Amino acid sequence: MYKKFFKRLFDLIFSFIALIIFMPIMIILYLIIRLNLGKPVIFKQKRPGMNEKIFTLYKFRTMTNQKDKNGNLLPDEKRLTHLGNFLRHTSLDELPELINILKGDMSIVGPRPLLVEYLPLYSDAQKIRHTVRPGLTGLAQVNGRNSISWEEKFSNDIKYVQNISFLTDIKIIIRTISLVFKQEGISDNDTPTMQKFKGMEKVKCLKK
Repeated sequence: MYKKFFKRLFDLIFSFIALIIFMPIMIILYLIIRLNLGKPVIFKQKRPGMNEKIFTLYKFRTMTNQKDKNGNLLPDEKRLTHLGNFLRHTSLDELPELINILKGDMSIVGPRPLLVEYLPLYSDAQKIRHTVRPGLTGLAQVNGRNSISWEEKFSNDIKYVQNISFLTDIKIIIRTISLVFKQEGISDNDTPTMQKFKGMEKVKCLKK
């Protein structure tokens, strides 16, 4: 019943209150990013949501638009600024996603929305993550975030979808707040962001 009826109400109440609380910080960050990185301040990208419906994800910009002599964007590690690194380690770059939650694109808790280009690469088991709204945080985020493998990430996503409950969501939110202060699991060992998903034959499906 929570999954079908009350989860969306919980998202609306939580995101509305969070926006009111964090609005002064978001305004300050907007001005700082505008002065340091210029326009655009908000990073927008198409992501697949529930039932693979494409929506526009909002985040604070953390990288420059520096390109090589051929006009191609430089690697992430060369474009990520000190300010951007701070925003990512504190998860402050995620605050605009509260708007996505109010709009109904996302949920407070759920599998993270990944790239549209990954859609053809998912196995049948992995596609289960798209039967619910993607989340601002999720089970994979509190169990390693970008420091765990794709197989572990998808296993956590599947486990969450199969066991959604109000208590689970509250535990994940509390755990997320704790990890943000500890700044754990932000990136893997080789890159400032998660390595790109290239597909796999199967992922272990955790069952009840």
